[in-house]
Amino acid sequence: MEGEDDIYTKDGTVDYQNNPANKKKTGTWKACPYILWNECCERLAYYGMSSNLLLYFKYHLNQHSATASQNLSNWSGTCYITPLIGAFVADSYLGRYWTIASFSIIYVIGMTLLTLSASVPGLKPTCTQKDNCQATNAQSAVCFTALYLVALGTGGIKPCVSSYGADQFDDADEAEKKHKSSFFNWFYFSINIGALIAGSVLVWIQDNVGWGLGFGIPAVTMAIAVVSFFSGTKLYRNQKPGGSPLTRICRVVVASLRKKNVEVPNDKSLLYETAVNVESAIVGSRKLEHTKDFSFFDKAAVEVLSDHNKGAINPWRLCTITQVEELKSIIRLLPIYATGIIFSTVYSQMGNLFVLQGSAMENRVANSSFRVSPASLGIFDTLSVIFWVPVYDKIIVPLARKYTAHKNGLTTLQRIGTGLVISIFAMLFSGTLEVIRLKIVYRHNYYDLKQMPMSIFWQVPQYFIIGCAEVFTNIGQLEFFYEQAPDSMRSLCAALSLATGALGSYLSSVLVTIVTDVSTRGGKLGWIPDNVNYGHLDYFFWLLAGLSVVNLGAFILVAKWYTYKRPVGSLG
Repeated sequence: MEGEDDIYTKDGTVDYQNNPANKKKTGTWKACPYILWNECCERLAYYGMSSNLLLYFKYHLNQHSATASQNLSNWSGTCYITPLIGAFVADSYLGRYWTIASFSIIYVIGMTLLTLSASVPGLKPTCTQKDNCQATNAQSAVCFTALYLVALGTGGIKPCVSSYGADQFDDADEAEKKHKSSFFNWFYFSINIGALIAGSVLVWIQDNVGWGLGFGIPAVTMAIAVVSFFSGTKLYRNQKPGGSPLTRICRVVVASLRKKNVEVPNDKSLLYETAVNVESAIVGSRKLEHTKDFSFFDKAAVEVLSDHNKGAINPWRLCTITQVEELKSIIRLLPIYATGIIFSTVYSQMGNLFVLQGSAMENRVANSSFRVSPASLGIFDTLSVIFWVPVYDKIIVPLARKYTAHKNGLTTLQRIGTGLVISIFAMLFSGTLEVIRLKIVYRHNYYDLKQMPMSIFWQVPQYFIIGCAEVFTNIGQLEFFYEQAPDSMRSLCAALSLATGALGSYLSSVLVTIVTDVSTRGGKLGWIPDNVNYGHLDYFFWLLAGLSVVNLGAFILVAKWYTYKRPVGSLG
């Protein structure tokens, strides 16, 4: 007979009835298809709605190019900030399963309202012709209310789904753990399958059929995503919520300050921790081994007489080593997190200035009458990811493993850094293309042509390069933040990773504002005028290339300094 150690997981996960998770009946790849399909449908809904949003703002809500760009950046940024809310709820109270379920309902409500705002007379803008519309303040308000409901809904899904999928593999079982890195690759693959359909079929429908149907299909798809998620309920492994991580962090800080004059013993075994045969003081978390850096916080784990109140330990005066190391882990993640912001700014240009650049180029396919929407070129980023994920998983990893002897070929930090290098070339190509385009405009006086005679497909390489960078950096970040996060804070750390997308979008908005303000002084049209033939988008791309080089240097320094977390023992 198999012993209990062979039947149940050792990472503290439970099944849908809150019993210890049975290895043979739950988790691993048998549970993942429901999660991956859910993510595929949800991303199809998100990108189907957002890919063409800049042009919807500009032509249907009648917004100036810079205003539309800023509104898109602000909304996109919010979609990456709200995961901090969802992650806190998941890690502290509801757990990942119920957080995903609850916020999905908000998401569907937002998508439904957005569909109504683009299809119901009175709610939708009044159009005299296809791209000549006027929206009242009330109609714009309904549209943005719907969009920000979607932003809130996605906040409960984004930080939880990737972590929830990774939870299906037991961290304490080496046979299962080795599949976790592969899961992140295929998770990102499923995202881009959804994005592929959105960037091709749905963008075409929005441009050629109507925005009501173009937004309605993503709404229905999101409903399908919810059904898919619930279908796998009995197969899932669930991590128990560990209580408020912010409270635990505050306790360590307060306890350290209270003991600022207390000496930390040289023998670190004297620092306070629960007994060897007793689980961690944090529900759902393995104990963590002591590390040397940020030693000031070790004071919180130094036991003195005043820590006890009538026999009970005061948690605001004495914390375990694991609680201290939990805070240290978060502090160590912050510099890595910060270096992802510039990459996210580069990435955000695909739905922003790349679209403006493409809108001024010839968008017919060959000599046919079929025209390609500038926003739909994002499909080549998606195709790039779909191409590079299996190449990375099946070719690059085995090849790199021969030289590095690392089980995943490259460490997560090496993988992230490689993507940062590749992203620089995307900006260099974009800037070079714009220089060539503007020279043709100047030479032939094409300034007032809505589309100058240079094929939009010259943009394909810049999308393809960013797709390649994504496979290295974005997937590397997903895996890195999951692995290095304290067990009970994985949703929060996934949200932290996603928040780089928010700050990247916000930084893009700030840069556009600054550049517009500076470059339009003295009555000049500036870098980003309504007619980009009179502008200098190339200067903006050079700016981002320069910032990316500086950011890469900072990342290399931070990566060399980083100390990996060291969990001790198992749960269950």
